[in-house]
Amino acid sequence: MNSYHPKSLLNDLQYYITPPHDCSYLKNKSARMVFLDPAHQIDVLTLSELSRLGFRRSGDFVYRPECHLCKQCLSCRVPVRDFTMNSTQKKAWKRNQDLVFTIVSSADATDEHYALYERYIHARHADGDMFPPSHDQFEKFLIQSCTESYFLELREEGRLLSVSTCDFLDDGISAVYTFFEPNEQHRSLGVYAILKQIEQVRAMGLDYVYLGYWVPHSNKMNYKTQYSPIEILLDGKWKRLNRRLSDEEIQQLGAMLMTTFPAEWENIIFNK
Repeated sequence: MNSYHPKSLLNDLQYYITPPHDCSYLKNKSARMVFLDPAHQIDVLTLSELSRLGFRRSGDFVYRPECHLCKQCLSCRVPVRDFTMNSTQKKAWKRNQDLVFTIVSSADATDEHYALYERYIHARHADGDMFPPSHDQFEKFLIQSCTESYFLELREEGRLLSVSTCDFLDDGISAVYTFFEPNEQHRSLGVYAILKQIEQVRAMGLDYVYLGYWVPHSNKMNYKTQYSPIEILLDGKWKRLNRRLSDEEIQQLGAMLMTTFPAEWENIIFNK
């Protein structure tokens, strides 16, 4: 495995790049990841800067896609000061006002957290690479961390319904992973969990909720564009989508990102 150094202000850190492997988002596509040496313990400022450069954290690993001839993994973030709920989000917000919101360290995870995670994976991801769930997987994915991380909990009369694993940054929150009670579909807990993160960032006087990667040709990732406005990272610069894209436009954008991003799209979907 070769050493690799992304162009950034963080070149004093050690990075590596993986060999090509099957893409987790797109069928019949290969992927490569640049990742920070997991031996590094990083502080909030370093993780924040890495997040602004498009990196994500999963367990001890901080990584970013670095794929040949494909740029579909678009880092995205919600500018919370300008965010407005759509009608679906307003309904989810109203429907869940009975829930109690708390923040605990992920290092204090209990069997209650794992039991919810296990039910969620069985119900929602039985066909994915996270199945079957295990305590070891849960520990490595959501408990172990190269930095301090937190669980944002939602409870109904003490019963745990939702957990969002988050990293606190100097400009907001990075949403690592959310799992919730699969038998409470009417609540739209996934939507509400993101809305609570947006509310939390506003309360902290900060700017963004980082939602990870939006992949236009992956239908399961397109929910992220429902949080508007949203900013995406292209060629090292954060650019704001000035409107919600139609399904056809999303597919066209994805096709363009399999090669290069055409300049004419700048004037169509981004604010200068």
